Amino acid sequence: MAKNTITGYDTQPRTYEQALEWLRAHGFDLLEAPGTSNRVFLKKYNCSAAIEKAPDSGVKVFAWPGCLISGEISKLINRGYQQFLKTTKTEVAATAEKLRALHDFTEEFKQALNLPSLYNESLGTVSEKYYYDRVNDRDTAPAARPVRPWEKKQTKKKA
Repeated sequence: MAKNTITGYDTQPRTYEQALEWLRAHGFDLLEAPGTSNRVFLKKYNCSAAIEKAPDSGVKVFAWPGCLISGEISKLINRGYQQFLKTTKTEVAATAEKLRALHDFTEEFKQALNLPSLYNESLGTVSEKYYYDRVNDRDTAPAARPVRPWEKKQTKKKA
């Protein structure tokens, strides 16, 4: 494996077998996906992700990390005022405890696969999508944007 000359850490991705070995050694529960070979679900801290063997014997991420909600891997979304964990059936508020677990799981997951940990991700848990009401439609032409409540003209009623 190649080592980064600055950090001294391995920079080459792990093979599928090396990743599974690392995950087992670090307390991850591994569950073979039913009906498929070379695909496993990983579980730790009440969070989960799924990986599969790539054609080059590397690792391909099948499902990115998320908290388990009713047995389903959730997606973290940001509504501007709060983060939520969303599944196909439900959406629940992301508590500090769940965000910490997801952050820890994701950092260990990346370490297992020898993926880089980016600065902004190391500061805390990041969402896949962000929804801020004042930025929606900002990429569309000004004439095509919906009128915001604060942009509506006030009409005075005559008494």
